[in-house]
Amino acid sequence: MYGKAHLSERGEAISEIAHEAILLHADGPVPNCLPDMICLLKWFAVHTSPRHEKRVEQHLSQRDVEHYLPLYRSLRKWRNGLKVTLDLPLFPGYIFVRIQRTDRVRVLKVPGVLAIVSGAAGEMAPLPEGEVEALRSGLHLRQAEPHPLLTVGQRVRIRSGALAGMEGVVVRKKNSLRVVLTMDLIMQSVAVEVDGEELEPLDSGVLNCSGGSRS
Repeated sequence: MYGKAHLSERGEAISEIAHEAILLHADGPVPNCLPDMICLLKWFAVHTSPRHEKRVEQHLSQRDVEHYLPLYRSLRKWRNGLKVTLDLPLFPGYIFVRIQRTDRVRVLKVPGVLAIVSGAAGEMAPLPEGEVEALRSGLHLRQAEPHPLLTVGQRVRIRSGALAGMEGVVVRKKNSLRVVLTMDLIMQSVAVEVDGEELEPLDSGVLNCSGGSRS
């Protein structure tokens, strides 16, 4: 399982400008004259047509739009008995882009894009920066797969290792302990394998890795 991330040349240039500006003013406060787009770049969830996530990713790359498509590996068996490993979208129907709000129309014109996920007020709703960066940096270190959305169960925080700091719900799959992480904005969940020692409870219960929680 792994994720694909694309950092555009434009994004790299912005980072270099910010870095140089900070170095030039190392002896004093950082000025407010940095390009506005440095502060305005946010991660947004883009809703795609069914099974068009990778096609949308190709178009975004061609348009030099920074994006991230989390993938996981799944072993499938065809009718002829042949087994193949496929790289599939971890959040079916979604891809993440890092843009300014003024780039909205540019993204919506991409073939296969249905909408940019909005909040209650109808405005484009940015994803928490920390969540996306945690997925980009740590998701490939854990075995992950899509999971039905969960709203009940003991809530825990991954306190160490990959994805440290992310919160989710404890579930079990056969003999393994798993935590279901939910991207609330897009109402999508993913399950990752963890060791009980890597978790800490977020409620008053004490986490019992051999059989749920106890008071």
